[in-house]
Amino acid sequence: MGAPRDTERTAPHTDVPVTAVLALLDLAAKGTRDEPDAVTDLLLTEHLDTATATQVGRRVRELQGAMARSHRRGQELAALFSSARELAELHDVDLLITRLVQRAHDLAGTDITYLSEFDETTRELRVRSTAGAVAPSFQRLRVPPHIGLASKIVETRAPQWTSRYEQLRDVPHDDSIDNAVRAEGLESIVGVPLIAGGRVLGVLFAANRTEHAFSPEEVSLLSAFADNVAVVLQSARLLTQARDAAAETQRAYDALADHVEAMERAGRVHEELTAAVLRGGGAADVARTLGAALERPVVILDETYAVLAASDDRSTPSVIDPPAVRLAITDSLRSGRCTPLSPPTGEFHTAVAVLAGEMMLGGLLIGDGAVELGAVEQRTIERAAQITALLTLKQDAVLHAEDHVRGELLGDLVSLDARRRASLPARLRARRLRPDDLRTVVIAVVAPEQRRAALRATQTVAAPSGLAGEVDGVVTLVVPESDPQRAATTVRDRLCAAMGAGEVLTVAAPPAESLDELSTRFTTARDCGRVLTALGIEAAAVAADAYLPYTTLFAHDPTSVRQFIDRTIGPVRRWDAERGTELLATLHRFVDCNASPARTARLMGVHSNTVLQRLDRITQLLGSTWRDSESFFRISVAVRLHTLSETLQGSSHPLRRS
Repeated sequence: MGAPRDTERTAPHTDVPVTAVLALLDLAAKGTRDEPDAVTDLLLTEHLDTATATQVGRRVRELQGAMARSHRRGQELAALFSSARELAELHDVDLLITRLVQRAHDLAGTDITYLSEFDETTRELRVRSTAGAVAPSFQRLRVPPHIGLASKIVETRAPQWTSRYEQLRDVPHDDSIDNAVRAEGLESIVGVPLIAGGRVLGVLFAANRTEHAFSPEEVSLLSAFADNVAVVLQSARLLTQARDAAAETQRAYDALADHVEAMERAGRVHEELTAAVLRGGGAADVARTLGAALERPVVILDETYAVLAASDDRSTPSVIDPPAVRLAITDSLRSGRCTPLSPPTGEFHTAVAVLAGEMMLGGLLIGDGAVELGAVEQRTIERAAQITALLTLKQDAVLHAEDHVRGELLGDLVSLDARRRASLPARLRARRLRPDDLRTVVIAVVAPEQRRAALRATQTVAAPSGLAGEVDGVVTLVVPESDPQRAATTVRDRLCAAMGAGEVLTVAAPPAESLDELSTRFTTARDCGRVLTALGIEAAAVAADAYLPYTTLFAHDPTSVRQFIDRTIGPVRRWDAERGTELLATLHRFVDCNASPARTARLMGVHSNTVLQRLDRITQLLGSTWRDSESFFRISVAVRLHTLSETLQGSSHPLRRS
């Protein structure tokens, strides 16, 4: 306070010297009110009356306030533009939003600042970033449409605020939102819209945990900051979209380039395969061409899953037929398309069937490699399968023509009509076959679905000195081999290897001394094969002479052999099957020992009484006359036929393929 003044000695006046005016302007220019008595002291020093001093002091203080606000506004705007420049350099939207909220938090000086992003489709607001928030529920807050202060800001596109959130009554409330606000302890909230390009991007909020009346300057500052940042945020989003569009364009360009490359590769493959067809190429050309184009191993199978060709010289099994391969080719038969193996088998991942109409001619297996199997590559593989089908049909047609000629020769060779053999020697020599080499007839019995593959394989087996084909529905060969058993075994083994099958029955007749004897040898082998097939024998290699007595008995009706066995010794077989006894084995030994119980007991290593008891049981089952000469002969034949069937079907038989 200044010293006491003597108002009586100095009369008050209203004139103010220039020095006093300058001093008052200096006080006003400070823009601060930290010296509230400085103006009063100065005016009283000039002996102004009280009313004038009060009026001048009030005006000076108003100037001080205006200058203070102007100074603060300048600082705030400087901070605003500094933040805007910094934000404009950010292009990552997530980082931009985080930095935006942090800058707003520093600028507003409130307890919490957060930004809610607006979804134009659902019209929902979702808290995207916070500064100063601690409650997890608040940081994950979602505001439904038309609810709360946030929705009101979006709908009005204008700032909204409240000093006491609990007393806010002019907006709809939601329990989840109120609970989140309560968990964060918020009391006063102000929000401003983020608007750019006529679109509301979101809402920027500043909030305190105590009651606070937001001044127009505070609201205006937050709005100005939000307007600038909305533009930057929109620019960042547009830039991100532009970059995404550019990346998508590049991806499309790369895909187009890959597609063009694949089309060019497919064109080259098609040209090379067409050339292979024109020059009479085969499956090996297809496998090699396709494998080189795809940079993947390629294997071509026939209809029995035997390997016809491979794209490289790596060791390849002769047959590839695991369940995954069969299933994939079966599925491809229905769709005509490439089918993945599930699971992959070895190095192979994809298969496609080779089709002619609805007939399966084989399949292509594709391994793993450098070139990705896209749509174009898969169509290329499917076209290669079609080319393979054409080549197969072409080769089959050539073979069929040759087979037809050789088949006619074979048919005439084994025909019972002597007139058909009149000019055979000359015709054979025309086909470069020596009549003296055609010695042994071998027939092969295979499953119907393997007949075509078996016929194709027999041409290789018979070449170059023999004949092969189909005679009266029977796969037939005439070969130079003079040992029937060796001939049957050789043909069986080579057919199994070529077809990839184990169920092949081959029967060889005794060697013929002349061409005229081949017809009867064919009949002998065919009839033996029919009888053995009727006995259920599907995999063996036999010489027909070993079974000549049975063939003679049942050749007229091979299917009756099973009925004969069942009628003759069926009760004994069923007794053993139901009780686990050895009556049939005893009967077999009894027949071998010429109906001698004592010799049977010695041969079986049991007491003679045991044999007699078993024979009594057989008498009960077969009747009292079973030992009579005629009945015993029939029983002997039935027992030997049954033993023959069991022996040939047993895995211990040396002729059975393991």
